[in-house]
Amino acid sequence: MVRRFRGEGHHKVDTKGRVSIPASFRRVLEAGDPAWSENKAPELVIVYGDHRRRYLECYTIDAANEVDAKIDRMSRGSIERRMLEKLFNGQSLLTTVDETGRIVLPAKLRQKIDLEGEAYFIASGDTFQIWKPETYEEIEEAKTEAWLDEQPEDFDVLTLLDFGGGGG
Repeated sequence: MVRRFRGEGHHKVDTKGRVSIPASFRRVLEAGDPAWSENKAPELVIVYGDHRRRYLECYTIDAANEVDAKIDRMSRGSIERRMLEKLFNGQSLLTTVDETGRIVLPAKLRQKIDLEGEAYFIASGDTFQIWKPETYEEIEEAKTEAWLDEQPEDFDVLTLLDFGGGGG
């Protein structure tokens, strides 16, 4: 069974762009890297994507390979495949977690999401996202709150599983 990222947290970003990854996230990265071993640092893929994306999406190696396999099954030369290759492969970075549990976010990525001082990490199933905390609050928290406000008072989010193919 694939391990999932769970949780959220704020972490300091130093002037060189180094930021600690939550410890529980590091365990998932290790489990999702076929080349990882006790004395080796896990790798991950950071997808920064197009101009509309306001966060960094971090994939385990296994999760990135799964997306690559789906792209590979698309018609070679199709516009959809070329766009996915550009947005997923071209606008991404393969990186390694260092021995202290940190990654280095290059200036280009920090500038893209206007990140300085502090990063907000949030789990998203088989990926996790890195946001500027204020941007996350402004965009994602506002979206979630607005959506929840449209639901009945006694709404249980798990009822969505009945509609998403996960129910029985």
